[in-house]
Amino acid sequence: MRIWTLHPKYLDTKGLLAAWREALLAQAVLREQTRGYKNHAQLVRFKQQLDPCACIGAYLQGLYAESVCRGYRFDKSKISPLIATELIVATEGQVLYEWRHLQGKLKQRDPKWYEKSVHIVCPELHPLFRIVPGDIQPWERVDT
Repeated sequence: MRIWTLHPKYLDTKGLLAAWREALLAQAVLREQTRGYKNHAQLVRFKQQLDPCACIGAYLQGLYAESVCRGYRFDKSKISPLIATELIVATEGQVLYEWRHLQGKLKQRDPKWYEKSVHIVCPELHPLFRIVPGDIQPWERVDT
């Protein structure tokens, strides 16, 4: 499961579809509607919020908005109707790690999409997040 801190506009088609499916799974986990993935590292930052279900709903809203921009037909009714009132903190180190990780995936999976973003130095965040100084988050499973 990968819940990107990065703005969904950077995800290629496969990445956006995967993010949608994985965020829906995360929503089911946070609603206690499934038994698997309860302790997945990517969920830590949502579980730390006052209203984790509202936060994952806001995350899904961001993915949905990007899907609309691309003319996709994601099912908005699957998103929790709760409204998140808080932004989740994301560290600079986490964002840069995710950016490098995504660039590696895009280079292999979709070179044309990769070329569109290869020169970006400071990527935008998903609207749910705000950036602060710091290293990669302790919950991240760093690829070596």
